[in-house]
Amino acid sequence: MGLFDDDFYSTKVSRRRERKVSKRPMPRRWSKPFRGRSLSTMQVSAICSLISAVVAVLLFSLVTGQLAHPKGAVPAFIQNITPSSGDPYERIIKAAATVRPAVVSIINHKEEETKETLDESALGSGVIYRKTGNKAFIITNNHVISGAGKLEVVTVDGETRKAELVGADKVSDIAILSIDGGGINTIAQLGDSSKLQLGETVIAIGNPLGLGDTLTSGIVSYTNRSIPVSLNQDGVYDWEQEVIQTDAAINEGNSGGALVDLNGRVIGINTMKISDTGVEGLGFAIPANHVIKIAEELSLKGKIVRSYLGVYSIDLNNPYVPLAEDQRKALNLPSSVKEGVVVLDAVGPAKEAGLKLNDVITKFNGQTIDSTLSLRKYLYNETKIGDPLVITFYRHGVEQEVTVTLKEKPGE
Repeated sequence: MGLFDDDFYSTKVSRRRERKVSKRPMPRRWSKPFRGRSLSTMQVSAICSLISAVVAVLLFSLVTGQLAHPKGAVPAFIQNITPSSGDPYERIIKAAATVRPAVVSIINHKEEETKETLDESALGSGVIYRKTGNKAFIITNNHVISGAGKLEVVTVDGETRKAELVGADKVSDIAILSIDGGGINTIAQLGDSSKLQLGETVIAIGNPLGLGDTLTSGIVSYTNRSIPVSLNQDGVYDWEQEVIQTDAAINEGNSGGALVDLNGRVIGINTMKISDTGVEGLGFAIPANHVIKIAEELSLKGKIVRSYLGVYSIDLNNPYVPLAEDQRKALNLPSSVKEGVVVLDAVGPAKEAGLKLNDVITKFNGQTIDSTLSLRKYLYNETKIGDPLVITFYRHGVEQEVTVTLKEKPGE
């Protein structure tokens, strides 16, 4: 049996029904033969099938709750979302037109170059974010200007200007440049990156592969992603970069450029992408809220002042550079000690406090230190210059403590 009685949709007619009908008396007004056109079996079948389909759709809609909402009604699961107004393509055009004049190309003429040509120079991007007096200031990435012998900036109208390095920070990968501000009329506005939403449309503007003034678009794939990085580029991850993940195309040369929302505000500085076989659409930008804090300190001091301990170390449980069995035995650690940081060399405050080769640091001020990453994050985020730091460590298998007075990290 289906949803309806068999006799309703069957192409066969019951003989019992035929007999009953033949015995029923007919009114006189129907005494004449009815000459109207009757429906064929196939027509009846088609009509019944159509009705069945409509009813089935209505029943499915009632069960799954997918009936159209009344005008003005919003499903409960999207009540907290504020949709963007207007044509998104038109908004992309307007946002790009707003920010484009503030995005520049950066040419880094390396110190070791003997012949200055574009092919031998490093290319990147930058964003004009401030103008004071006759100077305009540009945010870019530290790795864009690293090793520079001479820096030049190319504006959106093709004009080349000499650039001066104001300050740079390797840890945050942010650098500030200054140029002559004459004729600079557009300053990019930095937005609030903490208000970004997953799926929000963004555009990337920069100088990929030397193709200056290039625009790509995508969405925010993740608002606050932690990416491990190697500050010394030795393959050992010793820092984590907090970034915005996007699928907007970011290529070599986009570094230092702008990631822009549809309101025409810079919500990130493009910094890197993951490039590997089978990988697509994984680009990253440093959030604007983090960038502006670093930029302010770099503009004032030319560097970021951080606490300095003075240890060169390796993780006790480093998956990339594991300790050999004989090295572990030489440390003579108790079996209960599974994680920590092995001191390879001590200088500055650490040396003054008496730390030595093969000391294994396990705690700072009572908080567990299980890797060089956690050591660095604690120093940079939880301490300031002049603070006393209680270090718990093992030497020849014996737990000890020493107090170190932190100093300012010397310039690199």
